[in-house]
Amino acid sequence: MKLVSLDTALDAIQSGMRIWVQGMASTPHQLLEGLAERCQTLQDVTLLHLHLEGETPWVKPDLVDRVRDISLFVGPNLRDAVNAGLSDYLPIFLSEVPLFLEDSEFRPDVALINVSPPDRHGFVSLGPTIEATLKAIQVAPLTIAQVNPKVPRVLGDAQIHMDSITYGVEVDEALNANPVLAPDPLSLTIGRQVAALIPDRAVLQLGIGRIPDAVLSQLTHHRDLGIHSEMISDGVRLLAEQGVISGRYKGTDPGFIVATFAMGSDALYQFLDDNPGVLMRPVDYTNNTSVIRRNPRMISINSAIEVDLTGQVVAESIGPRIVSGVGGQMDFVRGASLAPGGRSIIALPSRTRAGRPRIVADIQAGAAVTTTRNHVQYVVTEYGVAELHGRTLAQRAHQLIAVAHPDDREELARYAKTRLPRF
Repeated sequence: MKLVSLDTALDAIQSGMRIWVQGMASTPHQLLEGLAERCQTLQDVTLLHLHLEGETPWVKPDLVDRVRDISLFVGPNLRDAVNAGLSDYLPIFLSEVPLFLEDSEFRPDVALINVSPPDRHGFVSLGPTIEATLKAIQVAPLTIAQVNPKVPRVLGDAQIHMDSITYGVEVDEALNANPVLAPDPLSLTIGRQVAALIPDRAVLQLGIGRIPDAVLSQLTHHRDLGIHSEMISDGVRLLAEQGVISGRYKGTDPGFIVATFAMGSDALYQFLDDNPGVLMRPVDYTNNTSVIRRNPRMISINSAIEVDLTGQVVAESIGPRIVSGVGGQMDFVRGASLAPGGRSIIALPSRTRAGRPRIVADIQAGAAVTTTRNHVQYVVTEYGVAELHGRTLAQRAHQLIAVAHPDDREELARYAKTRLPRF
């Protein structure tokens, strides 16, 4: 690794190059700000990434003919740009992204990353975000790193030798952090319903947000839980500190918390720092269905925007408007369903904050089905648990109407009677 100035490092980026950007908490902001300035004089530059945090100065009308931005998972900071045509969305299972970077036309020429300073052996850490970044470093001829003392030294596959990095730029930049929010009453009610489906010694996969954190807050009396997840947040940290998580009965990596990225508070990043009980793995391992299914009592807990009366799950768009991505939902739904004693759970409020039903007769026109009705096992709202696996269409409708908002049930039942003869 050669330590250079920001301008010197970015001078290596030329027109026509494809660039992978490490995401989530590890988004390399100074590199991206400098890249946006450099792109004023470049042509045909492509940026590839998952969810990024912070400002996106390379995505604006005066650069749209110079920079093509492609999100493989759309974060809040790029939703408007994607839906306005200033950025593209590429739907893909998260488990397939490393293979995609290796074998597709989008194989990167450059990887932009955010790492810890090297230790005395010459190793740096990718910190709380690996996802597909490890593969990008392996295949890209050029890797440019922010060498940042704020990046925690996370273990597992997060450690790489500094010889893997072409240019290092010394920065001192805090990671993106989210405050720990107390669950609201609605989320707590859903959390209790989900927690009742989780046995002791279960292995958990959860996302981010109030409902996953509410679920975790209701597991304090469980024993010997394990974590094999796409991501971890402060809810996992709190359970680990309370001794609830041992991982003793995991089928893969027993005794270890395993994820491919972490997003949360500064306390979470301190928890990860030099913690031998946490292993960060690349996403083609964490989200590999054949790995997931080897964990007995594997429980996947994911959310949705809406679920129709047959069990189709929409989780990436509101009608045609893209709001997130495929992510790892299907990877874990399938893996958990195939695991011995496993369960896959979709948890959501019965209505939006604006009062729109989320258990619906038909999904909105233009919406993308993220998880098919063939894969869904449990749907949970604040009104209870709908068990769909092994149920006919008519039985599914009865189950889902029972957990819909009470004011929506009569209309849903009328619809079911006209569309499902055996309802």
